[in-house]
Amino acid sequence: MKKIINQPERVVEETIEGFLAAYKSTYQKVENVNGVIRRNLKDKVAVVTGGGSGHEPLFLGLIGEGLADGVTLGNVFAAPPPTNVFEVAKAVDSGKGVLFIYGNYSGDVLNFGMAEELLEMEDIQTKTVLVTDDVASAPVERKGDRRGIAGDVFVVKIAGAAAEKGLSLEEVTQVAQKANDHTFSIGVALAPGSIPGAVEPPYTLSDDEIEIGMGIHGEPGMERTKMMSADALTDKLMDKLLAESNIEAGDEVAVLVNGLGSTTLMELLIVNRRVAQILEDKEITAYDMDVNSYCTTQEMAGLSITLLKLDDQLKDLYNAPADSPYYKKGLTHTSIGGNVYAK
Repeated sequence: MKKIINQPERVVEETIEGFLAAYKSTYQKVENVNGVIRRNLKDKVAVVTGGGSGHEPLFLGLIGEGLADGVTLGNVFAAPPPTNVFEVAKAVDSGKGVLFIYGNYSGDVLNFGMAEELLEMEDIQTKTVLVTDDVASAPVERKGDRRGIAGDVFVVKIAGAAAEKGLSLEEVTQVAQKANDHTFSIGVALAPGSIPGAVEPPYTLSDDEIEIGMGIHGEPGMERTKMMSADALTDKLMDKLLAESNIEAGDEVAVLVNGLGSTTLMELLIVNRRVAQILEDKEITAYDMDVNSYCTTQEMAGLSITLLKLDDQLKDLYNAPADSPYYKKGLTHTSIGGNVYAK
């Protein structure tokens, strides 16, 4: 399997080096660990996200104004070690506490939890919100067991905005938890991704097969079935999302159609078109629709659809400015000589 890498065991370090080479005026590395933080940190609650590498631009791309203040990265598809989490949190804490936001995976829960114990000994207050948006990973009565996938984007966005407004750690945690509770995702895989250095993909799918609900690391989904048209597939995914979320006529939602790595923008836009039609038919307002590839799996073919049910509080925070190299919302732009710049 061809990959543009040097040494497989160095991909995380070299990814960070490349990121900082491009954005060194805004970000800096945490010494001796695979972590990155914002320069010019503010006197506010700090938001830290992280997890395994290999899902770029998640998590590295979610650091910035109105987003996370720091990110801690593990090896490819592996949780960051507790020392990574500890050092990143310590580096961003201003004395007002640290909120951890990450997907609900056993390795991450264990390692972030160990780091919290270490931070407690340093009198650094921490809270955690686990992202559990993947409706395919557990039934609704076990929502707390669900995995986190592209919903990380919405939860970090809302938490980052709340922290920028100067809310307390308790308040930021509450609204981040609310964002998670209002966020619902489902994905579909058409072909596997890869692991740098591996000679075989981690699993196989026949050319005419797809797997609905497959996780971003290849975790089993709900159904392996034959390939179908974009509209038929979107209908199937949206039926599951709307049934799980109780989103109904009169509600407003933010939508994210997320590519998993090798799916083209053309395909994502065709799906987004159908999502818009379904929401309109059901008299649900699509307040904002984002079509991009934020949560990927090393060129996996497929996509996920995420719905964030908005209320006045979440909409206000969703609209707040957010700015990182890979995610921007609510910014005022100006045009100079035909080029567009964020103010």
